[in-house]
Amino acid sequence: MNDGRPPKRGTPGWGQQSRRPSASSGGPNPGEPRRPGGWGSGGQSPPGGRPLPPSWPPPPPEPGVARPPSPSPPLPPPSLPRYAQPTAPQQGHRPTVAGGGRPPDPTSVLPPGRDAPRRPARPSDRRPSGPPPRRPSGPRPGGRRPDWGRRIKTGLIVALVLIVGFAVYIDVSLDRVSALPADSANSSQGTNYLIVGSDSRADLTPEQRAELATGDPESELTDTIMLLHTGGGPSTLVSIPRDSMVDIPGHGRHKINSAYGRGERDAAGTGPELLTRTIEGATGLHIDHYVQIGFTGFVNVVDAVGGVDLCVPEAITDPKAALDIEAGCQTLDQATALGYVRTRATASSDFGRVERQRAFISALLQKVTSPATLLNPFRIVPLATGLSSAITVDDGAHVWNLAFFGLAMRGVSDGGVTTTVPVRDGAVNWDRDRASALFETLANDEVPSGNQLGP
Repeated sequence: MNDGRPPKRGTPGWGQQSRRPSASSGGPNPGEPRRPGGWGSGGQSPPGGRPLPPSWPPPPPEPGVARPPSPSPPLPPPSLPRYAQPTAPQQGHRPTVAGGGRPPDPTSVLPPGRDAPRRPARPSDRRPSGPPPRRPSGPRPGGRRPDWGRRIKTGLIVALVLIVGFAVYIDVSLDRVSALPADSANSSQGTNYLIVGSDSRADLTPEQRAELATGDPESELTDTIMLLHTGGGPSTLVSIPRDSMVDIPGHGRHKINSAYGRGERDAAGTGPELLTRTIEGATGLHIDHYVQIGFTGFVNVVDAVGGVDLCVPEAITDPKAALDIEAGCQTLDQATALGYVRTRATASSDFGRVERQRAFISALLQKVTSPATLLNPFRIVPLATGLSSAITVDDGAHVWNLAFFGLAMRGVSDGGVTTTVPVRDGAVNWDRDRASALFETLANDEVPSGNQLGP
């Protein structure tokens, strides 16, 4: 039903009706047909393909009359790219865009005059106004810096505990004997060590006795007797010839090397004490410590240090000592070293023998106390265990006394004094005046010199 009003927007016929202009607009009269070529004729439509409003097409302007501008129709919303159109993500799938990365947020078009809602600010979006915070100087989270000072201290403590424990083990393993007379009345300054090299073969097997040419297994003589004095001055090493005639308490006048065996025959274990009494009576010195080493111990010590480097002044051949050695600097093994300190097959006989013994002991102590031995656990451990089973000490000696003994022996080769008791007729009788002056000097902890030195 047509009541004369134009159809509503969006209904059939809307846009096909002609606009009836008012008389003031100068448009066509009512009922006049629409002119060809205008909007809505010939199937034309306004730009954008939108439906024509009732005011379209506009009437032509009248001559001489200014027409007010008509409002422009609203523009359509911009079309979004396909990649920016919001889509519902599939379950378990994170939407991505070409080239990787996170897709942009969906864009929505709001009516004019309205602003997009703002996302509430998060704490991470706020930036401090001051300078950036400094990294703490303490340990990083999740891990601690290694405390090297504490580790070094712990390592030193562990090493000290091991050294002390090993020293205690050596001290307990020492073979001790009652060698110092309890009723000794002698007194002297400094420290005096009595060093005894026994020719006892009791610990040697028949094969070893044949290899080393040691002879009678029942022998109880002392092939080597030395006095080591240490105190405020340089160390002094005095050799006592084995054939020296002295008074042996309870046995009369005999060679000094027989005192040990005579004591053992009197009562087992009394040989060291009788020898000490004999030395104290002949020298007037007080003996503070007793150190004895036998053939087996000597061989074990030389083997533990890998041989001894020594310069031999002359070639020596002695079948009785199983020795055949050339002159010159060389390394002596255990059998050669033992024969070298025992032989008397030279022109100087017993005096040459004590000189070789002092030279060899100095060379041995130099190697034992060298850093290459002391800092090498593969050398020092066998050496220490070998020494503990090879030597016999007095019942008042401990491992620290042996350490001082080793340092004193090293001092002999580092500027100390080596000599022999002065004698007046070969190697049998001492020169009493010169020998008394020598021992009195040592008792006063002084350095002997001049005619006090023998032989």
